[in-house]
Amino acid sequence: MNAVADLGYPEGFQPLQRRNPLLDLLGPFLVRGEGESLELGLLLDERHTNSRGGVHGGILATLADIGMGYAMAFSSQPPQPLVTASLTLDYVSSAQVGDWLCIRLLHSRRGRQMAFANALLSVGDKVVAQASAVFAVPAQR
Repeated sequence: MNAVADLGYPEGFQPLQRRNPLLDLLGPFLVRGEGESLELGLLLDERHTNSRGGVHGGILATLADIGMGYAMAFSSQPPQPLVTASLTLDYVSSAQVGDWLCIRLLHSRRGRQMAFANALLSVGDKVVAQASAVFAVPAQR
């Protein structure tokens, strides 16, 4: 068994190789799959809670932004940089400390200047939020 599975993460997930200060603060984030089938997950802990002890909606929004953006960006070779222009979340349920929260794309479309994505954030079979985003595609230099 590999070290990731030994930590209790779902099968097939591996540490996200991209790093930035926010991801380092909130993670570790794990990924499975690639391109538009990429799934991004996070094991929720105390750092992710609000004053009532539930997982903060901003954590769900962050996972949605990162998950949809990375899936869209890495669905082309070479990966295409994207900038979030709009992000909308509909909170359907709640997540708790100890839950494995995962996002996966449902639909996506990319044009020359804009890209669009819809996704579900879930804990197991329970949908926690529905997300949609619009990304600007920066002009190639």
